[in-house]
Amino acid sequence: MQVGFFFWPYTLDLCEQLAERADRYGYAMIGIADTPGNAMDPWVSAAMVARVARRARVALCVTNLITRHPAISAAAIASLDHISNGRAVLGIGAGHSGTKNVGLPKSRANELAEGVTFIKTLLQGAPATLRGASAHLPWIKRAPPVFLAASHPQPLQAAGRTADGVFANYGLAADNIRDSRAHIAAGAKAAGRAGDDIEIWQIAALDCNEDRNAARNKVGAMLAFLAGYVIGDKIWRRVACPSRCVRRCSNCAGATARGRVKPTSGWSKSSACSIICRAGCRSAAIRRIVSRRRSPRKSQAPSG
Repeated sequence: MQVGFFFWPYTLDLCEQLAERADRYGYAMIGIADTPGNAMDPWVSAAMVARVARRARVALCVTNLITRHPAISAAAIASLDHISNGRAVLGIGAGHSGTKNVGLPKSRANELAEGVTFIKTLLQGAPATLRGASAHLPWIKRAPPVFLAASHPQPLQAAGRTADGVFANYGLAADNIRDSRAHIAAGAKAAGRAGDDIEIWQIAALDCNEDRNAARNKVGAMLAFLAGYVIGDKIWRRVACPSRCVRRCSNCAGATARGRVKPTSGWSKSSACSIICRAGCRSAAIRRIVSRRRSPRKSQAPSG
């Protein structure tokens, strides 16, 4: 098993320190997140990290197909691969905070598949066309791997069809991992690909700290961020959130994903519960969500 981490590049010192520690402690991958308005430019930061870290792979974890044209991202990851002596990984995702912060929509699963295919073709040195726009990057000598980040069944299947690897953000319980792998395998099978050739990284939210409460609060902040796009807007009715709170919960989740709301303490139940609590219905939300979580869940079968 390999272990890596990703972070938001808030400062130059943070980038340099984490890059040095990635090598010192044997992390296999260090990823740089792309959220405009929250931190430094991810490509500049990734180049800095690649010059400091000498062993860990350096990933864009993740960027999107909207705020930069995919051909530009293809050229950028090939450049980063050259700087890092073949250690670069391009992670592509739907967008979420990376697009929402600049008022743009996220990509759908079929658009992600098309974009990944377009980028991979360019990285092989061949010309490619995406939605009527053609590009060619003949100077590329090596094709770095292209991963697709996915939190739902359709994007996971799209990753299985098209990507070299997957950043799966589907949960770490045994059934979550089993289901995420099943969706990826279904996509690979539909495309006639060998599922074993697809590299899968499971995403976790964690914080290491000698102070347990401090670590729990940091994890809570991460879960609130993830809730803005993993849980989505439909969760509130599925977890029986009171109707008077649905709008406030949805607005709160969106603001959290954009980095505009600072999370509070008390994250022991779930990220959904945390956001609902801040809408003013803490006790009712806890009772209902805990009840839902304790009830037997049916595994979600892959489609297609």
